[in-house]
Amino acid sequence: MNKSSYTREFKLEAVRLLESGTKGGAEIAMELGIRRNQLYKWQQEIQLKGAETAFPGNGSRKNVSNEADENARLKRELARVKEERDILKKAITFITRE
Repeated sequence: MNKSSYTREFKLEAVRLLESGTKGGAEIAMELGIRRNQLYKWQQEIQLKGAETAFPGNGSRKNVSNEADENARLKRELARVKEERDILKKAITFITRE
């Protein structure tokens, strides 16, 4: 499965929530749909590089494109697998009649 990308703003806000101390890291991670250790890695990156220079990438735009491509590929594969299944069902029906 592809590694997910998150926007810089998402990461900064997630770390801000963590550092606010109102909720624990596990709870914040669960609410945001990320792994707890990822949240702490983001926090560490901000501590090492500073909030201004942390997360220089462009974030989720690339990921959205990758997800759309992956969804299209999976839909094509599902259609092919369904067709193969239907052929096998018909073959079994034909064979069992004889």
